[in-house]
Amino acid sequence: MSNLNSALPLAGVRVLDLSRVLAGPWCGMVLGDLGAEVIKVEHPARGDDTRDWGLRVGSTQTSYFNSVNRNKRSVSLDLQTAEGQRIARELAAQCDVVIQNFKFGGAEKLGLGYEQLKHERNDLIYCSISGYDRTGPEAARPGYDLLVQGEAGLMALNGEAEQPPLKFGVAAVDLFTGMYSAQAVLAALFERQKTGRGHHIEMALFDCGLMITSYYGLEALIQGEDPPRYGNAHPSIVPYGVFDAADGPLVITVGNNAQYARFCREVIERPDLAEDDRFQTNIGRAANRAVLVPELNREIGMRKRAVLLERLAAAGIPCGEVLGLHEALTSKRATDAGLVTTQPHPEVGSTQVLAPPYRFDGERLPVRSAPPQLGEGTRDVLQSLLGLSDEQLARLKTDGVV
Repeated sequence: MSNLNSALPLAGVRVLDLSRVLAGPWCGMVLGDLGAEVIKVEHPARGDDTRDWGLRVGSTQTSYFNSVNRNKRSVSLDLQTAEGQRIARELAAQCDVVIQNFKFGGAEKLGLGYEQLKHERNDLIYCSISGYDRTGPEAARPGYDLLVQGEAGLMALNGEAEQPPLKFGVAAVDLFTGMYSAQAVLAALFERQKTGRGHHIEMALFDCGLMITSYYGLEALIQGEDPPRYGNAHPSIVPYGVFDAADGPLVITVGNNAQYARFCREVIERPDLAEDDRFQTNIGRAANRAVLVPELNREIGMRKRAVLLERLAAAGIPCGEVLGLHEALTSKRATDAGLVTTQPHPEVGSTQVLAPPYRFDGERLPVRSAPPQLGEGTRDVLQSLLGLSDEQLARLKTDGVV
């Protein structure tokens, strides 16, 4: 394990994760996946809020918590106590990175703000995650993924045209904010190697949510109004989306004009649709989708999915089945890639944990440690980093600090 750890990109980097729920913990997990030592601080009794969300795994874990907290240690610490705050400050001084998503001003009230901690370690990289711009009039507003999906226009671009605004199936704003935050931390670590300087990184859910609108957002600005919603179809490319074969849905992605011609001739056997002047370019197909798509739907709906997939593959057109979530996770593709791992669990024997998506030099980065039981690392971390004795730890436990 020591050889493996030394080969990990962030080996030797230590992170204090003071965050909870999703965006901050996701940032911490990314850094942990890349090899950092991540210390997650949680309340001694209730832990992270997500220990009570989703399906129960043992007494202190859930499916939600486990999805965002692999490759971490859990230290139980009551930050509402003066002793807990002191210990957290001492831990921060031993860490390269601090992540927090307290309510606006909350970290400062606990003595854990950037300006307070950088005096103990001036090369500290400190990442604050909030709902809105911390320098603007909404700085104190609490931010939640669903709120921002609505306010950033994401719900307005999602779903079918005849449906009301629809949220994404997962908390996309939180997840993207966590990834953007991790990228910013990595950039700050890289810059620190050259200058020795720390940084205060400030990330807002609204900012990241607005970025997700990407090409749809720019289309709205160019048009001066909301672009149409296309559901499973593509706003700019035709045909590109989910189609119903005679026996089930499949994805067909015709990416250019040559593919379209082959699709018409070799897949659905309609050369007339390839030769029609209205459909020979993608811009033409997009402009005339109301005429073209019903024709394609009719032809696709007359054929079995397996036949279509075979013909599409032979024609060099990207395609695939539409699988259920359980089907996807248990598919041969996911199994062969090692994307779902089985980890030992002290209460239920074992539990499944998703693997990191990163490969370095042909090897997937490992799940070095399963999502932690609440407080499982308290003794080891506080003794190894702060030198606390068994007697001191016993007193802290009696006082409810840990």
